[in-house]
Amino acid sequence: MNPWLALKDEVSGLLDFLFPPVCPLCGVAGAVAGGDSFCRGCLAGFSPLASPCCPICALPFEGPAGSDHHCGGCLSEPPPFIRVTALGIYQGTLAEAVRDLKYREGFHLGRPLGRLLAALLAGRRGERPFGLLVPVPLHGERLKERTYNQAQLLAEAIGRHLAVPVASELLRRTRSTPPQQGLSASERLRNLKGAFALRKGLDGERVVLVDDVLTTGATARECSRVLLKGGAAEVEVAVVARAARHL
Repeated sequence: MNPWLALKDEVSGLLDFLFPPVCPLCGVAGAVAGGDSFCRGCLAGFSPLASPCCPICALPFEGPAGSDHHCGGCLSEPPPFIRVTALGIYQGTLAEAVRDLKYREGFHLGRPLGRLLAALLAGRRGERPFGLLVPVPLHGERLKERTYNQAQLLAEAIGRHLAVPVASELLRRTRSTPPQQGLSASERLRNLKGAFALRKGLDGERVVLVDDVLTTGATARECSRVLLKGGAAEVEVAVVARAARHL
C-alpha cells in the first residue's frame, strides 16, 4: 500500500476518533461513516419510491401491488421531460431534510442529499447518458431573502460526484411568482407560464433538471419546455422527493 495513503487513513481514523462525524440531519455523533453521510436511523426514515408508480413522473400509486403504469396526467398531457428520478416520497425524515434544506438554512444538507441522488442517477446513466446539470433557478428577490439556491447546492453535489458540468446560470427566472403552495395543478402552470428563460442556447445536450421536490410537476414542465425550445435534445428531472397525492 502507498505509504502516503496509509498515513492518510491513520490520520483520518484519528480525527474520526477525536471528533466523531455527526449525522447532518439529526446531529447524532459517531453514527455515520463520514461527514457526507446520514445515520442509519435517518436513512431508515426515508420512504423510497417503489412500484407501482408512473414511469415518467414517478407518481406513486395507492395500491401496494401491481406493475408500473402511466398516470392519468402523463397520459392526457405528456410532459416534456422523459422521466423523474427521486430519492423517495416526500414524507417522514426525507420531508424533514428537504424542509431544513429549503427553509431553515440547512445548506449543509445539499451535499449528502446530492450524493445520494447522484448514486441513483449513476445507475441510470448508462441507459440515457446526460452531459449537463441545470438547477431550477430562484428569482433574484427570493435568492436575496434565502441567500442560497437549494437546487443549485444539489446540482453541484451531483456534478462533483459524477464529474458532470453544472450550468447554474443557464436558466433564469424572469419574474417573481407567488408561492405554489395551495394552488391546483392548472393554477401552478398558469402561475409559471413565461417565468423562465435561457441566457444562451443549447446545442443538443441531454440535460438533467435538478430541484428539491416535485409536486404537480408544473415547474419541471415549464423549465423543460424552455430547455427543449432552447436546443436541448431531451430533459430528465432529478429531485430529492416526490410528493404523493394520496399521502
